[in-house]
Amino acid sequence: MEKFLEFTAHGFNQFFKYTAFANFTVGHLIMIIVALIFIYLAIAKDYEPLLLIPIGFGMLIGNIPFLENANLQIGVYEKGSVLSYLYYGVSHGIYPPLIFLGIGAMTDFSTLLSNPRLVLLGAAAQLGIFGAYTIALFLGYIPQQAAAIGIIGGADGPTAIFLSAKLAPELTGAIAVSAYSYMALVPVIQPPIMKLLTTKKERVIRMKPPRQVSKLEKVLFPIVGLILTTFITPSALPLLGMLFFGNILKESGVTKRLADTAKGPLIDIVTILIGLTVGASTQATTFLTAKSVGIFALGAFSFMIATTGGVLFAKFLNLFLSDENKINPLIGNSGVSAVPDSARVSQVVGLQYDPKNHLLMHAMAPNVAGVIGSAVAAGILLSFFMG
Repeated sequence: MEKFLEFTAHGFNQFFKYTAFANFTVGHLIMIIVALIFIYLAIAKDYEPLLLIPIGFGMLIGNIPFLENANLQIGVYEKGSVLSYLYYGVSHGIYPPLIFLGIGAMTDFSTLLSNPRLVLLGAAAQLGIFGAYTIALFLGYIPQQAAAIGIIGGADGPTAIFLSAKLAPELTGAIAVSAYSYMALVPVIQPPIMKLLTTKKERVIRMKPPRQVSKLEKVLFPIVGLILTTFITPSALPLLGMLFFGNILKESGVTKRLADTAKGPLIDIVTILIGLTVGASTQATTFLTAKSVGIFALGAFSFMIATTGGVLFAKFLNLFLSDENKINPLIGNSGVSAVPDSARVSQVVGLQYDPKNHLLMHAMAPNVAGVIGSAVAAGILLSFFMG
């Protein structure tokens, strides 16, 4: 009887050692709360549910505690686990080009082609990248880490993952979660900055309707765009090549099935995988560090600088434009490449001051320019630091 009791006690202790209760920490609790907040924002507030639900649920999966170093092969950082294999696409920058393929297949560059000067707003918004890079250097991050953190300012999750996987793989999880979080929070972060930096008179500026763009222009754009951008920054070829490839699938008119696959099932599958595994990478024992918290703070700062840069540059351009050609500076926020969410913010804020002033079609020009701009910026940073 004594041996039976001893065996039972040993078995229970062994069982308990492997439960989540025995391995639970305050860090796990913090990350589970963050996960629940993400899921709440997605469902209750409709903030980017296609991103926040996969990331939030991935956080829950990644923060169910388990006995580490027991070769259970369940954690995202454990060699041989299913999550580890799925995370390979994040850590080695495979998923981002596939996302860009889908973005290219669903993006209409007509508004940009009809008013090319608006590309300057997309370029101005990249100021956030280099501003955050500078601050990160002052805070003690090495140049490669600072560059990877700075790209958050472009509000482009795939680009942030692509760059961090190359320059600072140890920070990829924190950078990815930060980038996607701020992409989802565009409707919360941007409006106060836009209203603060503009006057009531500027907010009601009505812009000329965009001109009609021919099919020839639409077909030539991805070819010319690829050559021009990648000759400047060949390092960004995986992103820009797939972006423009997806766009020519759409605009050629003869590959509709391929374009539909790229912008539908393919991008949906990759979004699920990237969101779930990025969320799972927030495993508290590995993820919750001072550097991760610092990245979240720098990401917010970077995002605010990018928004500010776009709005102020629109105001600057207006100094040189006639009244009929002036730009409504509310579309300057859309230079960050959270497509199409930042453009929608321009529309929503504009309608608050003039219910008949529809800015969405104008805002899409700097919005899609921001996608290209963030990829070019990533290529520039890669060429500086990969050596």
